[in-house]
Formats: sequence, structure tokens, C-alpha cells
Amino acid sequence: MRRGGVKIFENFCKTFGKVLALGLAVGGTFGGGAQATCRQALALGLDVSGSVDAREYRLQLDGVAGALDDPEVRAALFQMPGAPVALAIYEWSGPAAQRVLVDWTVISDPAGLAQVIARLRSARRVEGPPSTALGSAKAFGAMMLAQQSGCWRRVLDISGDGESNTGPRPLDVRPPGIDINGLVIGSAGEAGDLGALSAYYRAYVIQGPDAFVETAHGFEAYEAAMVRKLKRELQVLTLSSR
Repeated sequence: MRRGGVKIFENFCKTFGKVLALGLAVGGTFGGGAQATCRQALALGLDVSGSVDAREYRLQLDGVAGALDDPEVRAALFQMPGAPVALAIYEWSGPAAQRVLVDWTVISDPAGLAQVIARLRSARRVEGPPSTALGSAKAFGAMMLAQQSGCWRRVLDISGDGESNTGPRPLDVRPPGIDINGLVIGSAGEAGDLGALSAYYRAYVIQGPDAFVETAHGFEAYEAAMVRKLKRELQVLTLSSR
């Protein structure tokens, strides 16, 4: 085959590979024997430092559970049956204080999602250091996402209500190959506080070309903010955009 013909064939193979991946995502697996493809690995890191009291802790975990059960979020999770989302959830506070609440779980059907929701609603707080180590939280999330290298996209979410005050500086923790978004929780009714913390997250925490910061005016608004964030993160990349 001539060099030009080889190049055309290579381009055809690349295009066919993309079409095949999209076909698997939309219509399931071909022939019933192929393995499902992970379209996105999503790790949620939840702030449980000393600034988060018992009531706020419960609002946060129940907020994540409620957001995952939101009809539009459920639809986004299940919109590509052949290419599901892998989800993991952990808590963080001090430099060495991270606890996995939900280890990597492929959200391929309603039963699997229901188990994750039930685990969050039944989780009880374990006391840890009161400090806020955002850099360590980013590093831990990146370590978890490294276990999901086969996914099309890897995203880390960091929720928090304050700036880092211990451990490595968040700006110095820049793990390659992942996007990092933030969900900032401000004091209810204090717009200035929320604005300052959002600016801090934009400058030092998030990373990636499409990275963003979502905001919640207090823990009472956390669930609604998580719904908005998950809907945005779970948007499907179409073949035309790729």
C-alpha cells in the first residue's frame, strides 16, 4: 500500500474508533460480549474539618445523596448505558486525614446508585484533625483517580468552606491528566465571604480548561449547588465536539 493510502487508512481507523465508542455508549455493547467503557471517573472530596459542625456534616452527606437522586442527575448518569460513570467519595480534613466513604463504584444501573445513596445516608462521622489541608485533599483525590486511567475523562471535586491552613499549598499540588472543580460553601447571607472563598478556589484549587467553581450560600443550599455541579460535570462530549 502506498504511503498516502496508509495515511488514509490510519485516519479511517481513528474515525471508526470514535464512532464505535459512541455507538457503544449510546446503544450498549456490540454482540453482547464487549466490556462497558468508563466515560468518566468522578471523585468527590468532602470537607469535614473543624469548621464543619455535626449538623453541617449531615447536611453535606445528605446533600450529596439527594443530588445523586435528583431526576436530572440520574438521567445524566444513565444517558450512556455502554459507557457508565465510575464514582468515588471521600472525606478530608488534616494532611493525613482522609476517609473513603464510597470506593470506586460503576454507576451502571439504578440499584448500584441506590446502594451509594444508602451508604451516604447511613454514614456516621469519625472525629479527625480540625485543620484544613486542601493540598493534601487534592493529592489524595488524584491518587484515587490514578486507579481509573482507562476512563475517557477524570474529574476531581473538592467541596470546602474555608482556605487551606496546613499541609502542602493547594497551588503546588497540580496532578496531571485530571480536571479539578470546586464547590465553595459560604456563610448563609454573607456574599462577601462567599466571593472571597470562590476567588481563592479559582486561584489555587481548580485546574483544567473547563474547570469551574460552584457556590452554596450555607450548608442548607449545598444539595442544590451539588445538583448544578453534577449536571454540568456529567455533560456528554459528542462526536462532533471531539
